[in-house]
Amino acid sequence: MNPKEMTGLAIMQAFAQGLFPRPGIAKTMPMEVETVEANRVVFRVTANESHTNPLGGVHGGFAATVLDSVTGCAAHTALAAGESYGTIELNVKMCKAIPFNKTLRAEGKVINVSRRLVISEGYIRDDDDVLYAYGTATNMILRAGGAD
Repeated sequence: MNPKEMTGLAIMQAFAQGLFPRPGIAKTMPMEVETVEANRVVFRVTANESHTNPLGGVHGGFAATVLDSVTGCAAHTALAAGESYGTIELNVKMCKAIPFNKTLRAEGKVINVSRRLVISEGYIRDDDDVLYAYGTATNMILRAGGAD
């Protein structure tokens, strides 16, 4: 299985099936893939005491990293074979303190694809649909050989 010959959706589905190793960030910020489909991903995420800020709560970087991950992975599902992406803008709104040791659902959805950019949005919610954080991201499409 050569990732350079696979669409972004096929790569993300292979990750979900365990055919590719999990990236390190999925261990640092505990994230498990729940759903992968065209233009949408859902992860299960759980903050723990290693994500503590100086005030004793979950650091805001946890939500920012998770939202960057789900918006980026959603964007990844929209890519053709040989394309990759890079986040060029991430906007995060913290709505409620992320709790420790509670598994939450993080969802990313593509809302627009152009020739050079993918715009997506992401949410972190609990099973009662309470919103903890919301974000939007703009990802630049990177093509092999630098062609655009």
